[in-house]
Amino acid sequence: MNAVVSTVKFHLNRRTETFVVPLSIAGSVAVISVLIALVFWRSGSQPGSEAWIQGSQSNPGIVYALAGFFGYLGVARVATTFPFALALGATRRDFVAGTLIWNAIAASYVALLLAVLNAIEIATNHWFAGFYIFDIYVLGGGDPLRLLPIVFFGVLTTLTVGGVFAAAWVRFGAIGPQLIAGVLVLALLLAVIILVPQAAAITAAFRLWWLGAAAVGAVVLSATGTWLLLRPATVR
Repeated sequence: MNAVVSTVKFHLNRRTETFVVPLSIAGSVAVISVLIALVFWRSGSQPGSEAWIQGSQSNPGIVYALAGFFGYLGVARVATTFPFALALGATRRDFVAGTLIWNAIAASYVALLLAVLNAIEIATNHWFAGFYIFDIYVLGGGDPLRLLPIVFFGVLTTLTVGGVFAAAWVRFGAIGPQLIAGVLVLALLLAVIILVPQAAAITAAFRLWWLGAAAVGAVVLSATGTWLLLRPATVR
């Protein structure tokens, strides 16, 4: 257990990547979104109109930016810290467990960060000018009870999936991530081929908790895969 805690602390030593960069990304996306909104405003769109609100709330810029960063971070955390963690006395299982806990800490932080920014946005009537940045459909449309689990599971899944790709690289070299990507693409294509005839029924029966269940499944499979890949991996 001490080795697991040490692994978590080891990851948390890089505080800038864990705590500062997500905030700077949110700030950068906010500035860019406001500038884009100003372009539409100058071209004749009216803040507060139905078309303005619908278009603004359909902007997933913050999601794309954070997903790209945390995908990279999930890969980097495993690929670059695995040898050092072992040198400090952690077992491979301890490393995977500690990394998963750190993933959950980072996901919780980002979820709370976006919840606070969303609350400020709504309280100020969208930054006093009708600018929608965090109150968007993909993050729950301003509902914090939806935003928190969406962001938490989204970040946790992205980090953990990134970790299994990194573990495949540590184990097999460049061919490892390619094999995982190929298997995932084939699995998705087969699932689409099988489920397409039932698409309408599935859409009608869809429930939001399905996404949560899928995220939990992806996290469990990715963490397990990371451990299985790192067990026989040679430290480089």
